[in-house]
Amino acid sequence: MLQIKDLTFSAWGRKFFDHASVSLPPGAKVGLIGRNGVGKSTLFKLILGQLQAGDDEISLPKSARVGSVDQEHPATPFTLLETVLEADEERHRLLTRLETAEPEEMGEIWGRLIEIDSDAAPAKASEILVGLGFTQDDLARPMSEFSGGWRMRVALAAALFAEPDMLLLDEPTNYLDLEGALWLEARLQKYPHTALIVSHDRELLNNSCTHMLHLAGGKLELYTGGYDDFEKRRAEKARLQLSAKAKQDAERAHLQAFVDRFKAKASKAAQAQSRMKRLAKMEPVATTIEERVAPFTLPSPPRPLPPPLIRLEKASVGYEAGRAILKNLNLRMDLDDRIGLLGVNGAGKSTFAKMIAGALGVQAGEFHRDKKMKVGWFHQHQIEAMDPEDTPLEIIRRAMPDASESSRRSRLAQFGLGFEKQETKVESLSGGERARLLLNLVAMDAPHMLILDEPTNHLDIDSRRALLDALNDYEGAVILITHDRSLMELVADRLWLAADGTVKPFDGDMDDYAKFVLDRAKQAVKPTQVAREPAKAEPAAAPKKTVAVEPLKRKIEAAEQVVTRQTRQVAELNAQLADPQLYKNPTKVAELTKRRDSAKAKLDEAEATWMELAEELAAAEA
Repeated sequence: MLQIKDLTFSAWGRKFFDHASVSLPPGAKVGLIGRNGVGKSTLFKLILGQLQAGDDEISLPKSARVGSVDQEHPATPFTLLETVLEADEERHRLLTRLETAEPEEMGEIWGRLIEIDSDAAPAKASEILVGLGFTQDDLARPMSEFSGGWRMRVALAAALFAEPDMLLLDEPTNYLDLEGALWLEARLQKYPHTALIVSHDRELLNNSCTHMLHLAGGKLELYTGGYDDFEKRRAEKARLQLSAKAKQDAERAHLQAFVDRFKAKASKAAQAQSRMKRLAKMEPVATTIEERVAPFTLPSPPRPLPPPLIRLEKASVGYEAGRAILKNLNLRMDLDDRIGLLGVNGAGKSTFAKMIAGALGVQAGEFHRDKKMKVGWFHQHQIEAMDPEDTPLEIIRRAMPDASESSRRSRLAQFGLGFEKQETKVESLSGGERARLLLNLVAMDAPHMLILDEPTNHLDIDSRRALLDALNDYEGAVILITHDRSLMELVADRLWLAADGTVKPFDGDMDDYAKFVLDRAKQAVKPTQVAREPAKAEPAAAPKKTVAVEPLKRKIEAAEQVVTRQTRQVAELNAQLADPQLYKNPTKVAELTKRRDSAKAKLDEAEATWMELAEELAAAEA
């Protein structure tokens, strides 16, 4: 599909690509990965023609349609549904022609509309919009009523609806909540054409992508499989390179020793000259040099507080008197709790975080909070509110007024901001550098609790791993709100769900929640699908059969995906347990055995569910 041949491109005083070549197969879902700033977004601009590459360096089939999500949709008076439907340019063009077409043209136009299944377009557009977090009522509202973040979702919905032959997505989950990210992950798996996706979301890369395209040192290298597969192959490649380099270094030393010893002897001069030529022709073995990622500094509280840290009893919270956002809150947190807070945008997660942080009081009920408790609260608005003229050094001076200048600079260096960045204006820092600065600042006073609201939006995969390591070492309580499923799974030991005007514990793990989200999205679009059935001039019994059978088919499909995922997980754990070296570490053996038994139990449950649904479907079709 996409051919890149000997691409060389320089701009803004640096070289982004140096004779890079790659070929993407048709229908592949490719994750474009690499450190922040290496040129991923620049490659997108080159593909789209927004930056000019050399002749024939980047090529696509002549008829190929390329789609991307460059910016939010404008605040127009058109409804969400109309905006997304217009993304199908052919359908929109045909319907517009139909309004003024001559009678002899109408047959041809209607024939083409039937061929592209134009009648199904509203249901398809509705399904995408609902999957991305909009309600059925939202679909008829004008674009002008939605904020920029929601209009970005509409732009993503339009790109998915149009189904271009080459879909370019740059960090698509950054403006989605976890529920939207889970839906997008499932949608991309079924995308019918080629997609190139820049993302730092490990789960999205693992579950939705068939290939990884690694950009480093101006070169492009394609790997098959998801991100975990890429990491394994990259590590093995680095190991082989180091082995080859060690072997070459030994040979070089041997040849040099011979030359040094015999170059002055007439009888050995020819042999010494031969070895010198061989030394000169030796190509050095290139080794993979991994750039160091600065760790996060999240100091633990020096003294634990008596439990509980917080206790809520029949509490309500909101912004206006008499209008509670969340009601009937009955929850408790202790110092060692790691809570993952789930829920769609608008369900009250941020309101809950403000209340726990002490920025919003309860309207009713009781909120018991230890008076000595210190809270570190990170949220996205902090990044947006930073003064663009400020510098990290000025910010740390305000945070550490009594410290020496060298201590302040040392602390910034610990945050991952080297000397050259410390007096750089905020507007010139990358999103990742700003996020690093703020994350470290909110934790600097060793709080008893960290509240992290979307902490990973601007962090690359390696920085996310560094944050995970820091959170695992941190000994205080954590409330985590994130669309990064991998971080949620590895940090949270309990899940709370914000829904229906309250927050309650969620009974299940992230796999259960993913199934819950996808099933809910399918249920939400059913009324649209059923409403279209009577217009198809089918027998009266046909709609009833569709309503009864189609949901079962969708449930079976979801159950099959669960069975496949759990089968793969059991196989991977069995493979690890088959390694004889593992049994030198009894603790690791016990941990893996426990995980394998849990995965096997889930597999048995999934298979039983699938069999029950298959029997129901057979009975319904009969």
